[in-house]
Amino acid sequence: MKVIVTGGAGYKGTVLTKRLLDAGYDVTLLDNFMYGYEPVMHLATNKKLNIVRHDIRNGIPGMKDYDVIFHLAGISGFPACASNPHSAQLINVEAVRQIANDLAPGQMLINASTTSMYGKSGEACDETTPVDPVSTYAQTKYAAEQILHEKPNVISLRFATVFGFSTRMRMDLMINDFVYKAIKERVIVLFDSFAKRTFIHVEDAADCYIFAMRNFDAMKGGIFNAGGNSLNFSKEEVAEKIRKKVDFSIINSEVRDKDLRHFIVNFDRIEKLGYKPQKSIEDGVDELIRIYGFYEYYSHYRTI
Repeated sequence: MKVIVTGGAGYKGTVLTKRLLDAGYDVTLLDNFMYGYEPVMHLATNKKLNIVRHDIRNGIPGMKDYDVIFHLAGISGFPACASNPHSAQLINVEAVRQIANDLAPGQMLINASTTSMYGKSGEACDETTPVDPVSTYAQTKYAAEQILHEKPNVISLRFATVFGFSTRMRMDLMINDFVYKAIKERVIVLFDSFAKRTFIHVEDAADCYIFAMRNFDAMKGGIFNAGGNSLNFSKEEVAEKIRKKVDFSIINSEVRDKDLRHFIVNFDRIEKLGYKPQKSIEDGVDELIRIYGFYEYYSHYRTI
């Protein structure tokens, strides 16, 4: 089976690519490498990996040759999309339109979507809940879902907010950011501390992609919340979990979050098929504490 991962050098893409290679698949990693090649150098000698530098706005070269397309490429997150709305539209929506046009009936496409589109509903959300995308990021991801699901051979995974270590590290993700600030600044400022979010470790996210591929017949045509029912927490609850391991102060701000999301997500649909995350918030915090200690040493060493 031939597999391609668009955005394969990204935060989730690097972890997914390694998981696929370890499982014996032939993998093409497609990325524009705007963050350099370093995140995938540990994979480059694997003979089952083909690395392609390419801009997803120009479609997927040789797309018909792949049995499975994991579509992860895009501008991700509220800040990046808010500062580049035109690029977000071109990459997150129009490039997806081209992929949908090129998708053959016998191929599998597994799309990276987001729970961010549930917005500020303040209630439990399952896949039938009306969406309320409050950010450019969420709006473009919802538009991409609508385009792709005109085809029957697509699965969209609405991921919880991801956390944990990746070789293409993202420090802007909430738990990753909170742990870093707790260690380096000894203070976390909480905006809308009551706001509930839902979370998933990056390794569990990679496993969820593979689960969808292996259960494609049961899941095709569907949209699935991707995460676990035990991983819904408020910002304050997350901060308190970190404070059990790191000594720092919490400041509650009266300023409202520009990206206010407040919801609890229900993951029964994917759990009934057999998928359940394995890593807890505490597992991720322990991992990040170790990584950030090494990261400080590594950054200092590179400047010598």
